[in-house]
Amino acid sequence: MSELSPEQQILITMRKTLTAIVRDLTPPQGMRHPLSASTIDEVRQCLGMIAERERLLAERDGRGGERPVYADRPGATQVVPIDSLRSRKD
Repeated sequence: MSELSPEQQILITMRKTLTAIVRDLTPPQGMRHPLSASTIDEVRQCLGMIAERERLLAERDGRGGERPVYADRPGATQVVPIDSLRSRKD
């Protein structure tokens, strides 16, 4: 993969920072959240815009495999015949 542009590095840092803030401020269940509903909505909007811009930059650069792949999803695994794993000493 090619080196990330300064814009991509900024977006990644912003996304990680915002999600860390949200994690740190999320109270235990049943307790009132310290952020107002409008601030929570604005954080969601920011994260959405960051994700969309990251997606557009990845498309532009011909990338797209940044999302995690889960083994329980169809097509996520590849069956390799056991015979292909043997060393061939012909």
